[in-house]
Amino acid sequence: MSKKDANKQVEEFITKFKKEAETLVTDVFPRKIIQLEVINQDMKKTKMSGIKTDLNIPVPDPVAFHNDKQNHETNSKKRKIDFTTGDIEGLTGSKVLVLPNGSVPVNSNIFKSCEKLKPLINDLIEHANMVKMWISFLIPKIEDGNNFGVSIQEDTMAEARQVESDAATYLDQISRYYLTRAKIVSKVAKYPHVEDYRQAVIELDEKEHVCLQLTTCEIRNHYASLHDIIFKNLDKIKKPRNANAESLY
Repeated sequence: MSKKDANKQVEEFITKFKKEAETLVTDVFPRKIIQLEVINQDMKKTKMSGIKTDLNIPVPDPVAFHNDKQNHETNSKKRKIDFTTGDIEGLTGSKVLVLPNGSVPVNSNIFKSCEKLKPLINDLIEHANMVKMWISFLIPKIEDGNNFGVSIQEDTMAEARQVESDAATYLDQISRYYLTRAKIVSKVAKYPHVEDYRQAVIELDEKEHVCLQLTTCEIRNHYASLHDIIFKNLDKIKKPRNANAESLY
């Protein structure tokens, strides 16, 4: 491929990209806002009592201890609790080789919400990146004076960059939830008779449901804020300098 052909293809790509990005802001963003608002309202209707799920870990039968002198001396010792791991000195948990009722399931309600939100989060990252690149293509060459329109372009790019960064943290939040839940569930399997660990799983699931609802609101708000700032300043974003309007297209 010659240099001339390569430059021509790049120019065609940029022109096509500008059209797609502008259509994204004017057409796709409003539909995304409505879609996310519907999902948000549906999540609000879900009651906390409907979030609870069975861990499928039975409570074992109590073990009878012999009340001999040695056991009395052992039990009378003051036990220390390691608050970082939850283990109690002198108290051995159940050895988990095979769970009697099979594997411990994920919370199906939270799982469905996560699977519904992850594509929307990925879309937000991709769309924010497109907006950022679209505006960067519209920035004119550096000149002295008449830079008010350029400052608007830079502010909008900064907003898109922040949205892209925030969206990435939403995906990290979902993965951290599963990791935290797995650690608590492993404690339930080791200490099945401790109700606090079971309650901790319930509390974590309820907290994640609220976090997912807030994440839905945040994604909706990001689309709304980007659409609003771009729509209000569309003329300045597309033509930051009237004298250079011809060079932008």
